[in-house]
Parts: sequence; structure tokens; C-alpha cells
Amino acid sequence: MKLLLKNRGALLILMFNLLLVFSGIGLIIPIMPKFMESLGITGGIVGLLVAAFSLTQLLCSPFAGRLADSFGRKRMIVLGLIVFAFSEILYGIASSTVLLFVSRMLGGISAAMIMPAVMAYAADITTKEERAAGMGYINAAITTGFIIGPGIGGYIAEFGIRMPFYVAGVAAIIAACITLFILPESLPSKENIADTPSSTIKRSGLLSQLRYTYREPYFLSLIVVFVMSFGLANFETVFGLFVDHKFGFGPKDIAFIITFGSIAGAVVQATAFSWILKRFGDQRVITLCLFFASLFILLILFVHTFWMIFAITFIIFLAIDILRPAISTQMSMVAKDQQGYVAGLNSAFTSLGNVVGPIAAGFLFDLDVNYPYILACIILFICFVLAVKGKKNNLQDTNVAS
Repeated sequence: MKLLLKNRGALLILMFNLLLVFSGIGLIIPIMPKFMESLGITGGIVGLLVAAFSLTQLLCSPFAGRLADSFGRKRMIVLGLIVFAFSEILYGIASSTVLLFVSRMLGGISAAMIMPAVMAYAADITTKEERAAGMGYINAAITTGFIIGPGIGGYIAEFGIRMPFYVAGVAAIIAACITLFILPESLPSKENIADTPSSTIKRSGLLSQLRYTYREPYFLSLIVVFVMSFGLANFETVFGLFVDHKFGFGPKDIAFIITFGSIAGAVVQATAFSWILKRFGDQRVITLCLFFASLFILLILFVHTFWMIFAITFIIFLAIDILRPAISTQMSMVAKDQQGYVAGLNSAFTSLGNVVGPIAAGFLFDLDVNYPYILACIILFICFVLAVKGKKNNLQDTNVAS
């Protein structure tokens, strides 16, 4: 509680803003299958729409991360929220595929502006000892938004299939106002920011930044982020389509599964995440979460009842919701004074996986509804192997140093 009230309650305000935004994102999840069906869009197009969002986020994230370090975290968050609001409203009024793609690309720009700034903000106002708890709170707000969003969206859709998009836009505008008028700036003064050897990389373009990341101590973490995002995108992109086509689930059914399937993740992030990381270590937590995510994504192909799907999805969401803040925490611990830059690279590698994953998932879904989940299982298991390898390398480095 002390951490939440620190800096005039900055972390608490940031959590509330993220709760509003991701509730807005969650609102549209249950109605996507019916919405796409009303426009006559195939699974392949759905995958391309998700990829368009992620590709734009990928191209903008490193630049946005640098801006968060120079322009200010607060300003980037406010601008990102405004762009997000416009993109959701545009998606709601769109009647053509072109407008849908424009909307998703604007959404990608907004995500690139918001997430690196948010992660850097959390790192600014927490000490190393508080970092895991701070990241846990931030991700708990995101997860909680996804929990209550779909539940609300399933019922808002009763007033019109496009209504959740408008509500999402309004939620983002409210969050932008709260950030603008209440949230203090967290960026340390420039006099306290030392010049680092990697500053030349910061000033280079996206391709140079990605090319030179192999020199950084967090390179393997970035590879894990990419492979993980690719696998998870296969699961998340077609989940609504999967249960709609295979089991005939409607918006309310999808809302129920996603809402209650995410509750455990939010509770763990807010209450036990810091303890889990201190007790087991970030690398072990990452490894175990990858293993269980790959295993249970495979199991979902062999169940047929509503409650079994609910139980398996519950465990998958729990693993994912612990995995993401664990990786963010691991990278923030080695970022030092490059928090915005490293958070931007984290977002960029996540987007890179989210570009390829949804495209593969969408077109595989058109071939067979089970194919995306088979691929997701394989990819996440590969990521598990990479994480185990990284753990062994860390142990060898520790032994050499001692």
C-alpha cells in the first residue's frame, strides 16, 4: 500500500488509467467474431488486422521509447490515449476493410506511445527492491481491465454490435484527462542521466537498434519475448473465432470465459507476484510459465465441454499473466538509466512476434480451426527450451564470476 501512495499516488493513478484503457480494449473481444461475420471477413483478414496493429507498434516502439526518455512519460501517455480513443471510434464507424486497417494502424501507434512510457514510469518511481511489486501492480491493472472489459462488452453489445467500440473510445478519453490533470511527471532530470556507451544506438534507426541488441545483456530476454509473443498471438488472435466456430459460443459465453479465466492472473499479480519472483527467481518463473502455457494450449484441442474449456483457459491465462510481468521485471533490472529505450525494445520485439503470429494464425484457421493452437504449442515449447538454455548460461556465468 505504501508503494501505491508514493509520489502522490502516481502508481495508483497510472493503474486506474490502464484499467480504463484495457477495459476499453476488452470490451470489443467478445463481439469480434460476430462483428467480422457481419462484414464478411475471413480468419486470414482478422490475422492481417491484428498484424497491422502490431507492425505499426513495432515500427514506432523504439522511437516512442526514446521520446519517453526525452519528451516525458506523461506527455507520451496522454498523446497515446488520445490516438487510441480516435482509433476505437473509427473502428466502430468503419464499414470497409480499408478503414479497419487504418484504425488498427492508429491503434498500433497508440500502443507504441503508451506502453514504453508506462513501463519506464513504473521503473522511475520504484527502487530495485520495489520493481517487481511495481511491475506486478501495473500488469494487474492491465489484466483487471481485460477481466471486466469482456464481461461488460458482452452486455453492451446487446445495444448494438458497434457500441463497445464507442465505449472504448470514451474510456480512453477519460483516462487521458486523468493523466493530464492529475498524474505527475516521473522523468528524472537530465542532469542526473549519465551518458552511456549505447547512446549512439539510441539515436540510430529501428533496424540499427534491432541489429545491435545482440550486444546487450538483455538480448536473450528479447529473443524469448519475440518467440513467446509469436506463440501467444496464435492463441489469442483466434480464441473468439475458435470457440465460436468449434463450439458455437456467443458473445456472452466468450465474455464469461475470458472474464473469469483472467481473474486468477490479476489476483496473483496484485498480491503474490513479488513474493513469487523473490522466492523462485524470475528465470525459473519464466521457464515454468512457458511450459504450462504450451501444455495447456495443446490440451484445449482435446476437450469438448464448456467447463473443461473454462478450466484450461483459466490456467493458460494465469501462466500468461505471470509470464509477462516477469519478463518485464527481468529486463528492467538490467536497463539502468535506459528504461524508456529498453521498454521500447521490449515492445518492439513483442510487436514483431505479434506481426507474424496473427498472420499465421488467421490463415491456418481458414485451413483448420485446430492448426493455430498446434503451432502455438510448438512455438511456446521452443521458447521454453530457449529459456532453459538461458538459465544454464546464467548459472555458468555465475560460477565463472565466483
